[in-house]
Amino acid sequence: MSREILAVAEVVSNEKGVAKEIIFDAIEAALASATRKRHSEDIEVRVAIDRETGDYDTFRRWLVVDDEEILASGEARELEPAEPARLTEADEKGDDEAPEGPRELIPTKEILLSEALKLEPGITAGEYIEEPIPSVDFGRIAAQTAKQVIVQKVREAERAQVVEAYQDRVGELVTGVVKRLDRGNVILDLGANAEAVIAREELIPRELVRPGDRMRGYLRDVRSEPRGPQLFVSRTAPELMIELFKLEVPEIGEGLIDIMGAARDPGSRAKIGVRSNVPRIDPVGACVGMRGSRVQAVSNELAGERVDIILWDENPAQYVINAMSPAEVVSIVVDEESKSMDVAVTEDQLSQAIGRGGQNVRLASQLTGWELNVMTESQADERSEAEAEKILKLFMDKLDVDEEVALILVQEGFSSIDEVAYVPIAEMTGIEEFDEDIAQELQSRARDVMLTREIASEEGLSDAPPAEDLLELEGMDDALAHAIARRGVVTREDLAELAVDDLIEIADIDRERAGALIMTARAIWFEDEDEKESESESEV
Repeated sequence: MSREILAVAEVVSNEKGVAKEIIFDAIEAALASATRKRHSEDIEVRVAIDRETGDYDTFRRWLVVDDEEILASGEARELEPAEPARLTEADEKGDDEAPEGPRELIPTKEILLSEALKLEPGITAGEYIEEPIPSVDFGRIAAQTAKQVIVQKVREAERAQVVEAYQDRVGELVTGVVKRLDRGNVILDLGANAEAVIAREELIPRELVRPGDRMRGYLRDVRSEPRGPQLFVSRTAPELMIELFKLEVPEIGEGLIDIMGAARDPGSRAKIGVRSNVPRIDPVGACVGMRGSRVQAVSNELAGERVDIILWDENPAQYVINAMSPAEVVSIVVDEESKSMDVAVTEDQLSQAIGRGGQNVRLASQLTGWELNVMTESQADERSEAEAEKILKLFMDKLDVDEEVALILVQEGFSSIDEVAYVPIAEMTGIEEFDEDIAQELQSRARDVMLTREIASEEGLSDAPPAEDLLELEGMDDALAHAIARRGVVTREDLAELAVDDLIEIADIDRERAGALIMTARAIWFEDEDEKESESESEV
């Protein structure tokens, strides 16, 4: 039987690629289990196999416990080691539910320290007293308990090996063969007993997948779990496209070209931003390849996804203009505070700039990290005029100047009271219509306005009454309108530009009402766009 144990360990270890020590541990556990089944009592058993000869010995063992843990002498009984005993109610429930105080001895598995010292001087609580007992025959249990334990141990070892092999590869491409489809999820065989799962939501929409197909994916996560999948792969992640370009474009791997970002509408369209670290290399041309061979290879791997190669630019406005390709941008207005841009295109390119279902502008926004508002030239002019009119009125009201002076400030590019207050005096006196006295007076008034604003801000108040369009807004009441006006939200446009969290912060209302009010305020934006589209269609 000893040679049979060695043979089993050798064969299973070679077949499964698992260390022999794990197989020996499994056989020892199986033999111990079989030994326990031969006894009527609930006992503890240890089996020790000699790794060189295959011979094994079996021991019955008792855990040494401190006398103080056990019940008082009147309740505890001295029992022979072989006498059967049951677990107490506290032991069955576990520590959390166990009653306070000492517990009963489990004589078939435990022995008091005072008794153990008589048998083995020097032993301490927590150690085991053992005595040899007859061993079971390995051959009689090989097809039953041993096989089950070995299979379980081997499976656990294989899963641990998979996690160890892949845990440092998160963020890389993996390639495998489709093993099966499971409720919409794809099980991918990566070889060497490793399987990965591509969840339904991580699959490219409408992609045809059949067992036996070779498939690449982006290894998103590796989790060590006792059951179920451990490797999680994505086909929709933008990182997948980035890794594919690294494979197809040698210049990227050599560090001559950098990928600055990517955005995808999986299975439909994508954009990827690139820049060159070497002036003589065209990053867009290198990624497209001869006759489009490189980008086509990536597109084929992504189920025909159309990929736009975008030239990155350190100027955010220029990067956005590039990202809006194939639409041509006429003008662009940057609002760094809100990290948004108003992008104007010609009337005939509006639909192309927005894209089907807003796809083009959405991808450009994701790629650049800026919120993009696409509009026609006429809409941009109207918005610009409205903004100029608003600034003009602001200067007239706050600086107490006539329309002519306010208009000069607007034409010279001033857009806020702050700019008037803190621009170098030389720049103000450089304006043809202003002398030093006028410039100093304007700056003095601007600083007074700012000081008043700061005081009001500290008190959380504003003296501006709510505008008519705010008072007439559906869902708005008088008290709320005056309350938010005191915090600077005076017009319907002011409200439309707020986020839900901002409105909740300045007004004591719930999230649902805040969201409804903001969407109602924004409705006019969409109405204006619909009117323009209708006018355009009627002209055609």
